[in-house]
Amino acid sequence: MPQQPPTGAPTTRPDPSTPSLGLADKASLTSGAGDFVTVGLAAAGIPAVSLSDGPHGLRLPKESGDGGQLDLHSAAPATCFPPAVALGSCWDPDVARRVAGAVAAEASAHGVHVVLGPGINIKRSPLCGRNFEYFSEDPLLTAEMGGAVVRGLQEAGVGAALKHYAANNQETDRMRVSADVDERPLREIYLRAFERIVRRDRPWSVMASYNALNGVPLSQNTRLLTGILRTEWGFDGVVMSDWGAVRDRVAALRAGLDLQMPGTGGRTDRDVVDAVNRGDLDEAVLDTAVERLARFARRATRGARSGSGFSAEEHHRLAGEAADRCVVLLKNDAGILPLDASSGTVAVIGELARTPRYQGAGSSQVTPTRLDTPLECLRGLADGARVEFAPGYALAGAGGAGPAASAEDEAVRLAAGSDIVVLFLGLAALDESEGFDRTHIDLPADQLRLLERVRAVNDRVCVVLSNGGAVRTSPWHDTVPAVVEGWLLGQAGGGALARVLFGVVNPSGKLAETIPLRLEDSPSHLSFPGEEGRVRYGEGVFVGYRGYDAARREVAFPFGHGLSYTTFAYSGLRVDATEDGESFTVRVTVTNTGDRAGREVVQFYSAAPAASVVARPPRELRAFASLFLAPGKSREAVVELARADLAHYSEREGGWRVEGGAYRIEAGASSRDIRLSAELTVDGDPSRLRLTGRNTLAEWLRHPVGGPLLAERFARARADAAGPGAMDDPVMRRFLAGIPLDVISEFPQSPVSPEAVRELADAVETGAATADGDAPRAAPR
Repeated sequence: MPQQPPTGAPTTRPDPSTPSLGLADKASLTSGAGDFVTVGLAAAGIPAVSLSDGPHGLRLPKESGDGGQLDLHSAAPATCFPPAVALGSCWDPDVARRVAGAVAAEASAHGVHVVLGPGINIKRSPLCGRNFEYFSEDPLLTAEMGGAVVRGLQEAGVGAALKHYAANNQETDRMRVSADVDERPLREIYLRAFERIVRRDRPWSVMASYNALNGVPLSQNTRLLTGILRTEWGFDGVVMSDWGAVRDRVAALRAGLDLQMPGTGGRTDRDVVDAVNRGDLDEAVLDTAVERLARFARRATRGARSGSGFSAEEHHRLAGEAADRCVVLLKNDAGILPLDASSGTVAVIGELARTPRYQGAGSSQVTPTRLDTPLECLRGLADGARVEFAPGYALAGAGGAGPAASAEDEAVRLAAGSDIVVLFLGLAALDESEGFDRTHIDLPADQLRLLERVRAVNDRVCVVLSNGGAVRTSPWHDTVPAVVEGWLLGQAGGGALARVLFGVVNPSGKLAETIPLRLEDSPSHLSFPGEEGRVRYGEGVFVGYRGYDAARREVAFPFGHGLSYTTFAYSGLRVDATEDGESFTVRVTVTNTGDRAGREVVQFYSAAPAASVVARPPRELRAFASLFLAPGKSREAVVELARADLAHYSEREGGWRVEGGAYRIEAGASSRDIRLSAELTVDGDPSRLRLTGRNTLAEWLRHPVGGPLLAERFARARADAAGPGAMDDPVMRRFLAGIPLDVISEFPQSPVSPEAVRELADAVETGAATADGDAPRAAPR
């Protein structure tokens, strides 16, 4: 991982190439010219910038007269690559980077300068209607995959708009709700991927989300847009709003939001002009936004290759290769998969095999250049085997009055007469979409009934899932021998599923989110989606597997899980520190112990010291590596960890802090399949905590400077009393541990007086400064 750039606010200097602009012209630049284009001022050398939805492919905007932003269909076909829900499961940033490069090529061909993505919000709840647009419940995996998308776009000359900043984790009341998040989970979970990508990958723009954070709308949140994003992280690009997110244009500009989207026909431009003329808005604030926008526009249009070509066939092939890597084999008892392509009858049941879900609903919808269906591709790969089909059910919203009982009966008859059943189950677009959250995670009742009937007549059943958010697989996953998670795989997903099912491709996908046994087990369950305009993130840092593991809850399939048609053994885990102790090299050898070539994603977790002063998850993902191995071959997975990666955020100390002690470094095939572990002793950061009498006895005794000073004072008091005191009684000491020291000093016969407490506090201040306790620590990479 590369070094971070230095922390600090970028210095904005007037652009000498920009002629002096009038107030009205300056105001006009800070809002869109239309739905998906910015204002250009040719006389000032500021070009207009064309934008497009499209984290996984372009949704080319139509002209406003054709429906504009309210028409969710694309004006022209584009390659629909696997959405983030699937791409996250490949755990391979290089795949994400290649996909993004192809999206950039198509953007250039259509004259698009900036793609509105990637979306890197954390999957706080499985109910979020937009989870299909996001990578993971884990911030590190999100940062690695999302950062690769940013690099792939921008290396090809097309800008990225990193979104949705920040804590935008639900669709319910999404334009008004306040996400009420404590500072530690905000930093460790919800901002961490944004921070990594901003520092390392330098996106050209960041999109501020609809919601409020702790009562302050993101579009008007000075602390988030300026204090953290620009001053702490060094962001030098443009902050734009999500479409329709700005409520107060002047307050938004003052907070650090440069561009309101979409345009408002000049109405809010006049608000800005009036505010400057009244003295309510410093014109220098507007000038700063204009300078950023001018720099952004020139960067985005520099070398633009409008009209350049691309091969739709090559991009479709890449979409298929990416989808191959995204399929997750959840279960494969008795080696029922791969299917035998040479003989027997394969019953393919389920309308989703013929009419696949391949992307989510909402603003990210792509009109594909072509569409492969699983049914056609299975038939194309069968070489002697007969592939028969029955729909079994109708998809909600697909039209018609629903399937007659005879359709279900036909599917059951086909299952009874076949050697094996491949049963496609999943969710329709009406079940999950941008704009609303789900209320449950169950499959449709008619599909579950069909599954039960099919299972009753044939015990060789492989269920293939198509869904943008996690679905409940219990208790039925215990009744079938094979389960494949197909997510939403893009336009070439049908071929990928067929290749995995027939064994042409050995599956290597790993879950980027936990599949719970029940919705009620989700750590966020009792506080999602909130009420009366506020949602409290009460689970703190215990999101996803962090929460399931801390509560020791059983899950259906854990984070990081994914099987293969071969097997892998781990050996020789080693952790070596550099001389300065600021980084560590972790190595483990992986051997393919099966008879097929395959890919293993090795996951490295850390566990904090047992005596941690804050609540820490049992394990947290720190790195991962992907290895392709021939049968019998071994390779070493090598990753670099920074000491700073082990830090937690201390609100009391005002920053990131590495706690000293023995950390456990684990190598595993999932968060609950840990193969090897090693211990790593790490020196802690000097405490930045400034002790006063209001700190508790326990906090004083833990402090590296205050603890010894206070212990010395207790020893003197004991000597003066010629016998043991209250502090020598372990029960009394524990009783007093949570009481502020100034309160203890007022007790009769206290070993420390109020004057002594003040003296100790002064001594700690001097000692902490000597120990360089004020030196800022680097944030985790």
